[in-house]
Amino acid sequence: MMRVLDPCCGGRMMWFDKNHPDVVYGDCRDLEMPLTDKSHGKADGMRTLRIEPDMVLDFRNLPFEDGQFRLVAFDPPHLIRAGKKSWLAAKYGKLGACWQDDLRAGFAECFRVLADDGVLIFKWSEVQIKLSEVLALTPHKPLFGNTSGKRMGTHWIVFMKPIAEASA
Repeated sequence: MMRVLDPCCGGRMMWFDKNHPDVVYGDCRDLEMPLTDKSHGKADGMRTLRIEPDMVLDFRNLPFEDGQFRLVAFDPPHLIRAGKKSWLAAKYGKLGACWQDDLRAGFAECFRVLADDGVLIFKWSEVQIKLSEVLALTPHKPLFGNTSGKRMGTHWIVFMKPIAEASA
């Protein structure tokens, strides 16, 4: 059994160990691009964004068997409005016009690939879409979570795959 899946890894920014051997890092993008970002102190304001997943995949249709992972870290794109040159969209991705259907399918797939009693860690930044709207897209109820505060709006939510679903 595989241990951990991150189906929207992007630049692996939330990971302390960006190459952990127990994690399958997936994303729909595989790219390297220069970004202007003055926050890192370089004189020219440039740095390189690298999105290098182990597998190029679609979080709405994961290429794994049912129950393959003990933990899924689901951090999907959270922007629906962003310009073509937006560094936030480049860094985190952007949802399409059917974002509700996409996130509903993403939750379903993440729960499908979880093992019995598997844990789903969901990360959501509430900058454009309220957390309540997103949580309404899954029938599963979270166990607990936290927020980084009103100014940041990032939420960490923990789910556990229900026993009844695991045996269904």
